[in-house]
Amino acid sequence: MTDRSAEQDAAVTDRAILTGSAYRTGRDLAARQSIYQWQTPRYDLPGIVVEQLQGTRGSVVDVGCGNGKFIERLRQDRSDLRLLGLDVSLGILAGVPRPVAVADAVQLPLPSSSVDSALALHMLYHVEDIAAAVNELARVVKPGGLVIVSTNSDRDKAELDGLWERASGDILGVANGPGRISLSARFSLEKAPSLLGAGFGKVETIELPGTIAVRSPEPVIAHMRSYRAWADQHAVPFEETIERAREIVTDRIEEAGAFEIGCLGGMLVCTR
Repeated sequence: MTDRSAEQDAAVTDRAILTGSAYRTGRDLAARQSIYQWQTPRYDLPGIVVEQLQGTRGSVVDVGCGNGKFIERLRQDRSDLRLLGLDVSLGILAGVPRPVAVADAVQLPLPSSSVDSALALHMLYHVEDIAAAVNELARVVKPGGLVIVSTNSDRDKAELDGLWERASGDILGVANGPGRISLSARFSLEKAPSLLGAGFGKVETIELPGTIAVRSPEPVIAHMRSYRAWADQHAVPFEETIERAREIVTDRIEEAGAFEIGCLGGMLVCTR
C-alpha cells in the first residue's frame, strides 16, 4: 500500500469528515444515488432487500442507514417488521423514520443475538476496523439470521476515474493527473467475501452490472461534486477540475450522443 492510498483510506474513515461534512446531511449521498436513474438495467435495490428478507420475521437493524431509503421501503412493504436505523452522523438521521440512534458499527448498542436480520449497505468501507464491524454484525444477529451487505467493485465507474484523471491532468498541465478518491476500495466487491467470511458461515454474492448513459453532463458533475468532503485528498484544485470535467463530458455527449459509464455493484447475503 502506498502512502497516498493510506492517506485516502484514513480520510474515508475519518469520523470528523463523515459526520461534519460528507454525511452531515443527505445531500451528497442523494447525489451519488441519483445517477443510477440513468442506468440500464435499473435495479430496485430496496426491492432486492425486501425480497431477501421475505423469510425474516421480527426485527431488522439498518447499520449505517444514511438517509433511510431502505428503511422507508421496508416500512412500506414489510409493516410487520420492527425496524431500527443506526448511523454515526446525527445530521443525516434527521429525515429517517423513527426509531433511530447514533451508533458506531464496531460497538453496536444491542444485546447479542437480539435481531433477526441486519443491513450494512454501502457503509463498511467507512469503518476503520472492518473486521470488528463484521464481528459486531455477527454478534447481534440471531443464529440463522441474515446480514445483507452492499458495495461496489474495484472496476465500478472506471470511466469516471478516467474522466477525473484527464480533467485534473489538464488543470495541472500533465497527461494524466492524480486519481480521484475511491470510497469502496477498502471493502470492494472483490474483497468483501473473504472479510465477511470471517464472521459468517455462508456468504452469497449477487452482482449487479449495468451501464449508465447520460445525455446531459449534470448527473455526472453532481456525482463528482458529491465528493467535496474529500476535496483535499485529490491533490488538485477541486472546483477547477470539476469544471474541466464538465467541458469534457459536454464534448463527449455532443460527439457520441451520450456519456456512458460501466457499473458493477453488488449485494452480499450472509447467513449467521
